[in-house]
Amino acid sequence: MQTKNVLGLKEVNAILDAAQREAQANDWRITVAIADDSGELLGLRRLDGAAPMTAMVSAQKARTAALSHKETRVFEDMINGGRTAFLSAPLEGLLEGGVPVLVDGQVIGAVGVSGVKSDQDAQVAKAGIAAII
Repeated sequence: MQTKNVLGLKEVNAILDAAQREAQANDWRITVAIADDSGELLGLRRLDGAAPMTAMVSAQKARTAALSHKETRVFEDMINGGRTAFLSAPLEGLLEGGVPVLVDGQVIGAVGVSGVKSDQDAQVAKAGIAAII
């Protein structure tokens, strides 16, 4: 029987805290969402001043990264590169800022961030993940 790591409350809180520190160090008003490997939401933190829609967008980015096992930047690049037919795929959150959490080569979840430029969203997500890897 195979076994796998999972994100528990301790890891979720560590990711949220580290992501918040990264955002606050840069004076960014963001929301960070964490999903399990099936894309279901485990945690969400909307910082003061973050737009309400960032909660929905960050959760969608986390879900897409978890289900696809890819950074959401891949999809944004694909669409910007002219493959607009991909917009009809049954996914949301196709903008950079969703990053899978990999442990021992397995995706155990993902982090999605929304609120600033896409590459800055990804920076915050990766800072959060670094707290547990």
